[in-house]
Amino acid sequence: MLIRFSAENWMSFREQATLSMLASKERQHGERLARIAKYNMRLLPITAIYGGNASGKTNFFQALNFVKEMVVKGTQPDRLIAVEPFRLDPSYADKPSRFIFELLIDGMVYEYSFAATRQRVVAEKLVEITYTQERILFDRKDDLPNFHESLAKDNFLQFAFQGTRDNQLFLTNSVMQKVDRFKPIYNWFRDTLELIAPDSRFSHFEQFLQEDSPLYKVMNATLSQFDTGIKHLGGKEMPFDNLPFPEGIRTKLQEDIKDGDTVLVMASPMNERFTISRSDGQLITKKLVAFHQRSDGVEVQFDMTKESDGSKRIIDLLPALLEIGSADSKKVCIIDEIDRSLHTLLTRQLLECYLSQCSANSRAQLLFTTHDVLLMDQDLLRRDEMWVTERDADGNSTIVSFSEYKDVRYDKDIRKSYLQGRLRGIPRFHISGGLSCKSIVEE
Repeated sequence: MLIRFSAENWMSFREQATLSMLASKERQHGERLARIAKYNMRLLPITAIYGGNASGKTNFFQALNFVKEMVVKGTQPDRLIAVEPFRLDPSYADKPSRFIFELLIDGMVYEYSFAATRQRVVAEKLVEITYTQERILFDRKDDLPNFHESLAKDNFLQFAFQGTRDNQLFLTNSVMQKVDRFKPIYNWFRDTLELIAPDSRFSHFEQFLQEDSPLYKVMNATLSQFDTGIKHLGGKEMPFDNLPFPEGIRTKLQEDIKDGDTVLVMASPMNERFTISRSDGQLITKKLVAFHQRSDGVEVQFDMTKESDGSKRIIDLLPALLEIGSADSKKVCIIDEIDRSLHTLLTRQLLECYLSQCSANSRAQLLFTTHDVLLMDQDLLRRDEMWVTERDADGNSTIVSFSEYKDVRYDKDIRKSYLQGRLRGIPRFHISGGLSCKSIVEE
């Protein structure tokens, strides 16, 4: 589970900005909080991030995405690191961007952090935290690993560190060198952290389209309940060579897809979706289609290009929400613009379905950005589950929880206070005398 995340000198966040999933002392919806008895800790199962346009919501999401890419995929030799320092203050251009994660993994708390410029990783640290003490497993600085005394005599660890490039994380390289000691942290970023951008899909979506999978039935049963008109999804088999992709992309797919794998690909500009599987060396390609039912009970096949943007968005989100809603899930799913193309009542229903599955024993989490103020309701979300980003006159973004505002009571209309600007995070308009489209065009 995610406990805390901080970003500093990243895009619009000049100063350190921290999002915490630790529950405050308030009692609302306490039955759904994850309880970690070993650490006497309660963690939130959900967080909504509000804010005006260009306030920093997506930049915070991008920071998480950057770290995942940096950890899981790493960097190429002699390539620059894709950090994006704060650009509105020249003194920050050459300063490192810093990221800190506090994570609960298999019952143990870890703090993992690193700082990097475009040229090199300047610091990296992994701390193992028990209820009574903190143990620094490694602290990379001054070109030394600074291992804990219990690891300092491990020659293979020393060898792995020596082989770590300046532009590479030691965590990544150690796992690539088959060092198992730090693999749980790497696996958290690879397998647990799931990021869904407005134009992307849940990475394991293809599992929900395999008709022999139990997830296929769950997906279709749930989809039919959301007034999309879709009876069920299906796959229309087609020759691999007929995929609407350039020859080079088809060749790469042939090379990358291993036996037993299934991947989902999308073709622009029509946004058609295809699943490609390899079985016994043969590629099997299916085009995603939707089936609607006529009044006489006969099913009619529709290409996904004929479906509404809202229906396609539900199809993209449902697999992730079903995944984190399962009793044994440990996924941390972060969705940018969850309400994109969705009716507010539908978005609320999706969240209520997820929250109804949360309990003290749950270990999944859902974080999302949104503009939908109708979700800003204390019957749905706790005050500490609602956060807001704001950008000041210098272009610096901050993020703060509504629980930090002392005048926001549990019985208060929090939506009204937000729209009145009392909780910050709303657009600031500088239009006087009315808006004239004609004058703007003439200028």
